[in-house]
Amino acid sequence: MRKQWKKLLVIAILLIVIVGFFIPVPYYITKPGSAEELEPLVRVSGHTSKSKGSLSLVTIAMAEANIYTYGLAKLLPYHELEKESDVRLDHETNEEYNVRQMYMMNESKNNAIQVAYKAAGQDVKIKYDGIYVMSVLDDVPAAKYLHAGDLITKIDGKAFKSSNEFISYVKGKKQGDKVNVQFVHNKKKQQAGIELTKIDKKGTTGIGITLVDDEKIETSPKVEIDSEKIGGPSAGLMFSLEIYSRFQKEDLTAGKKIAGTGTISPDGEVGRIGGIDQKVVAADKEGATIFFAPNDEITKATKKDNPGIKSNYQEAKETAKEIDTKMKIIPVKTFQDAVEYLEKLQK
Repeated sequence: MRKQWKKLLVIAILLIVIVGFFIPVPYYITKPGSAEELEPLVRVSGHTSKSKGSLSLVTIAMAEANIYTYGLAKLLPYHELEKESDVRLDHETNEEYNVRQMYMMNESKNNAIQVAYKAAGQDVKIKYDGIYVMSVLDDVPAAKYLHAGDLITKIDGKAFKSSNEFISYVKGKKQGDKVNVQFVHNKKKQQAGIELTKIDKKGTTGIGITLVDDEKIETSPKVEIDSEKIGGPSAGLMFSLEIYSRFQKEDLTAGKKIAGTGTISPDGEVGRIGGIDQKVVAADKEGATIFFAPNDEITKATKKDNPGIKSNYQEAKETAKEIDTKMKIIPVKTFQDAVEYLEKLQK
């Protein structure tokens, strides 16, 4: 009898432990990820890498928390807990969050290509490709047909040159009108007659989607970036440096292992990113000797709203000191700042 009770107790404890892994808490856990070398991810037709060193982007690992990992994250260094509401937008599903991350990565790649090709004196053009669907309201007729990540190419047989033209066309119609929407879903062309509806309290007529312009970059020579497993915009700077390096006669890395982070705008400005401390830890773990950090300006207004805020560069320097790394932290405000630093390495 006692043996049976012991078995039942052990089984009950195991069940409680197992169930604990599946009890969600409204938090995400982020921690240092890895440094991914860009050489195998970037292909420029007719231009192979000359680097004996490497240029790497740096990732942050993120996962939904459960009751065990939540407690563990409070104990481990450089593990952060973020509320779901701080990660996802209001009413944003996991699918829509992932689509938004992929869109930001695609926009980052496009900006990186523009910056690198212009700096290298190569041909680059921007082509408007259609309307990229970021999210769809749950209670609208369009929800039967459209999904986050779809590409709308035409409305009533008309192609548009910008999302503003698209919005103006739809606003000119009335609630209950139907429009024929041609779109691409999972790489397949489709079309549907979608009834327009009121999309806000003001009575605005629309399809019921949030959208952005989808742009494609046309280059000569052709460039391809494999980033299917990476989301977000923070690899922009490093992508631009890797692409630019393919057009240089000398090894831009001077044989060194270089990592970094930062968004990139079409004019080459490097922008602030989140989790800079975790990225410094990840880069050091992978053996990087140089780390580019955005040297973003903290305005008085920003400081007032968030008194403890620091620039990415300042936080990166402090983290490097904490982990006692020999990795050099280099501040950059622009793409050109990074290029000039790398050119000095070759002298």
